[in-house]
Amino acid sequence: MPLLRGLRLLAFDEREEALVNGPVRGTPHASSKAAVLDVIRAAGTISRVGLVNATGLTGATISTAVRKLLDEGLVAETGHAESTGGKRRVLLQLNATSRFALGVHLDHSGITYVLTDLAGGVVARIIKPGAGTREPAEVVARMAADTATLIASVGVEHDRVLGIGLVSPGPLGASTATALAPPAMRRWAGYPVDRELAAAAGLPVVVDNDATAAALGEHWSRGMGSASTSAALYMGTGIGAGLVIGGITYRGTSGNAGEIGHVCLDVDGPPCWCGARGCVEVLAGPEAVVTAAQADRALAERIGLTGDRSRSSPAADFAAVSRAARRGDPEATALLERSARYIAVAARTLANVMDVEFVVLTGPSFAIAGSVYLPVVREELGRSFFARGVHPVDVRLSHTAATAPAIGAAAMVLQSELVPLHAPQRLPENLAAAEPELTVVPGP
Repeated sequence: MPLLRGLRLLAFDEREEALVNGPVRGTPHASSKAAVLDVIRAAGTISRVGLVNATGLTGATISTAVRKLLDEGLVAETGHAESTGGKRRVLLQLNATSRFALGVHLDHSGITYVLTDLAGGVVARIIKPGAGTREPAEVVARMAADTATLIASVGVEHDRVLGIGLVSPGPLGASTATALAPPAMRRWAGYPVDRELAAAAGLPVVVDNDATAAALGEHWSRGMGSASTSAALYMGTGIGAGLVIGGITYRGTSGNAGEIGHVCLDVDGPPCWCGARGCVEVLAGPEAVVTAAQADRALAERIGLTGDRSRSSPAADFAAVSRAARRGDPEATALLERSARYIAVAARTLANVMDVEFVVLTGPSFAIAGSVYLPVVREELGRSFFARGVHPVDVRLSHTAATAPAIGAAAMVLQSELVPLHAPQRLPENLAAAEPELTVVPGP
């Protein structure tokens, strides 16, 4: 629900003033036009006076920015506000169908595609077989064809599609290539997927990891409310988290912020693919749950985890365990609850470090088993969160958990193209050497 529409009991001026203290005002937008568009997106509907209050920009600057947005078709005037005794104010809102973006979630077990409008609403989506063991070049060609099919299926003109957001476990692309990648995606390490997909699809491509994208998707669609510090706790084939601080998705130096799947919970625990031991992911991730289920022969037989495993996948097997738990199978439920306790402790660690107000459980695995994990995470944070005496942590299950990474990938495109942010500044590495040494002269 747009923020202003949810406050019908307030006077119109007060409703617009509610945006002033929100995260949008403090966001370092690259231009006044970007700032104005972002506020209109967050508000749903707002007047020019409301934009002045929400951004702190002058009336003249607002008028210029709004005129540009109207001319470009990104914003439309939509009726008038309620009368407050003077001239009724004209309301503005996004022209949602003026632009579109593609989001692609690339994973070993499946590839999810979504086409969203300017507001982040899903217009169309398809799910296709995953990357598997195929060569990256073959998968990229398939992704280019699938994105073209998705655009054509809804009759959207190609020139209204801003680009493709591509997300996957771990960072991808030439600038973020790393030799450290989940085992199932190891062949993608170092492959310039952004350049190759852009060339094949004829559209700009931006890349990021799936957990960070999921957090951006939740924020863009207002799924995180107005909390100043929020986290998207993500579980797909692995475990991670995305952070949104003051309206900005925090990525860290290399785009790997929020890797709670590799927080150690047992220093003598089993080895993890990252090189450490006892990580959350190796103790509680979907593959750990499936391995434990397979070790229980009676449970494995009941839920179909026996026989030829070469045609299965961890995602499908985890779904089988989750379905059994929903049917009331005690052993399956116990395995998920054990996993949930580990993940709840990791969530508490993240909440303590970042002092978060809001946590959303998202990702394909939470979409399947979130009903088991949600109460366990809530109980842990309610009981043990360090700052619980000051404020609680609101924990919810995403309404779009299954497709959140792909939706977030599309939101990456919308943000980078329409509401770009200033890049964080870095001090020159030779600053200390360049500065003259300060000599302290003793007084008389």
